[in-house]
Amino acid sequence: MGGMRLAFTKCHGSGNDFPLIDARALALDDAEWARVARALADRDGPVGGDGLLLLTAGDDAHAFGMRMFNSDGSEAETCLNGLRCVARAGFEALGVDAARVKLKTSSAEVAREAELAPGVVTVRTVVGPASTDLADVGVRGALSELPSARAFTAVAMPNPHLVTFVEQVDEAELVALGEYCETGPALIPGRANVSFVELRGPDLFVRTFERGVGLTDSCGSAMAASVLAAGLTGRVPLGAEVRVFNKGGLVRGCAAADRVVTISGNASFLYDASVEIDPATGSVAEVTIHARRDDEARAWGAAVAALA
Repeated sequence: MGGMRLAFTKCHGSGNDFPLIDARALALDDAEWARVARALADRDGPVGGDGLLLLTAGDDAHAFGMRMFNSDGSEAETCLNGLRCVARAGFEALGVDAARVKLKTSSAEVAREAELAPGVVTVRTVVGPASTDLADVGVRGALSELPSARAFTAVAMPNPHLVTFVEQVDEAELVALGEYCETGPALIPGRANVSFVELRGPDLFVRTFERGVGLTDSCGSAMAASVLAAGLTGRVPLGAEVRVFNKGGLVRGCAAADRVVTISGNASFLYDASVEIDPATGSVAEVTIHARRDDEARAWGAAVAALA
């Protein structure tokens, strides 16, 4: 296949930013999508992002689907910040306000919700039940074998998370543990996302080393895993809505006793563009921005500033 022009929307959920492509009518294989992801999500490239989001066709049980490729080209089981953006794209494409979405290994319920802040498009995602079974998380031993003295809760969202609660986030310590997981050690060969979580009054503050990405300002599934871990360890009441912050912004979260987690947060579209790209090589020739959505960027900026 030679070069092709792909239309995309640059979007973000809680500061987790992505190029989003409506791929329902596109026939690229996994290797080609991985190359597109590496090219478009490259921070040093013309677009940049924490990964690539695809709106995909639905089936008998789902209105539409979502695929997410990390910036290293690997495919993630889920990405909740990205899911909100894909859900919004699906709502707009199909003219609906709620849907069941097909993910790589699971499903999610999504719906439009009242604005988190003025002008901030907000989407509710319901996922789970999540598992805390070590085998489901991909842990091949005891959590005590981690190179850390901290107590971790393992959560499959269904993507793998290791969550621990700290007095204060030590980024160097977090990065060291994240980099250990990135090596695919015998203890957790499929790697995992690692989160350090501070309790700030009734709120949670989450800092995550994301699998395949590194230290990130925001990881939606990590925020969901952190809400569940906080509930399971008695730090917040199960069934109660809590505010979850990270460097990218905030979401509202609730973990139920059945381990179903609801996250509500922004799905902000920043600009609409197209790119000339060769999926066979990943080479990018040109990016053209067709429309900027500055009002949405300003609304999110104001919402974040109000929290500072």
